[in-house]
Amino acid sequence: MSVVTCALVTAVVEIEGLRKTYRSLRHGPHQALDGFDMTVAPGQVHGFLGPNGSGKTTTLRTLLGLIRPNDGRMTLLGRPVPDALTEVAPRIGALVESPQFFANFSGRRTLRLLATTAGLPRTRVEEVLEIVGLDERAGDRVKGYSLGMRQRLAVASALLKSPDLLILDEPANGLDPAGIREMRDMMRNLVAGGVTVVLSSHILSEVQQICDSVTIIARGRRVAAGPVEEVLASQDKGEFRVKVDDPAKAASVLTEAGATVRPADGHLVVSDISDPAWVTKTLAGHELWVSELTPITPDLESVFLQLTDGGTL
Repeated sequence: MSVVTCALVTAVVEIEGLRKTYRSLRHGPHQALDGFDMTVAPGQVHGFLGPNGSGKTTTLRTLLGLIRPNDGRMTLLGRPVPDALTEVAPRIGALVESPQFFANFSGRRTLRLLATTAGLPRTRVEEVLEIVGLDERAGDRVKGYSLGMRQRLAVASALLKSPDLLILDEPANGLDPAGIREMRDMMRNLVAGGVTVVLSSHILSEVQQICDSVTIIARGRRVAAGPVEEVLASQDKGEFRVKVDDPAKAASVLTEAGATVRPADGHLVVSDISDPAWVTKTLAGHELWVSELTPITPDLESVFLQLTDGGTL
């Protein structure tokens, strides 16, 4: 997508009030999406997170026209979907569920077949093989690929169209730490080239490191959204980790002085204080010397667990 086109699109993905109910004679109705909202700005990596059964996969499949919603409004690249899906589909690459490849085909032959079907030049095949780091193993049969290599091949297939929007569901599945780092670098390079990436992953530390913004879904509804730093800051309780030789006595002193204190793994967690230096001064007045006083800043994993009631990805 050109810089000019990017400027004209205020949201690459926009979802408002999305609802989807599955009906089963055996189990009755199940509300998978209950008025879900999501906005993805152009030129960024956006994390889409949610526990198992939260409606995350239903959302992605609905966006791509694989499921029909009961209600709501959706746009992709500024166009309403599903009505304009055929118009925007050539500009979207997606890895939502692990694709099945012919085991006896090589990685290169697999991508050439897909490129021919889509009317794309063979030169693009070599480009995406290099992008995902499969160029040296492209001639090997897929049945000899590891899980991580199959995942790279799947990402390569999603990149064939040189998409403006790339939707990746668990792209790091099966990758070792080096492969995860390469996947991270790849996404950053794509964004630098004008691509917007929507990333769903259970590796929350990686999401926190790579994503510019996130949307968290639970029970079919959005529970948090925005730049990663803002989402983390919204759950910052202003707590401090305090280490002292006599934690029991220190807890009593601080509690009597008006702080909220709880023990945790050999240290104290202190909150409801306006100035952390007050902790040192208060304890020093009782000849209790602080060896550590550090703010407890929330990470994405702790925020996710808090907002989703401990939901499992």
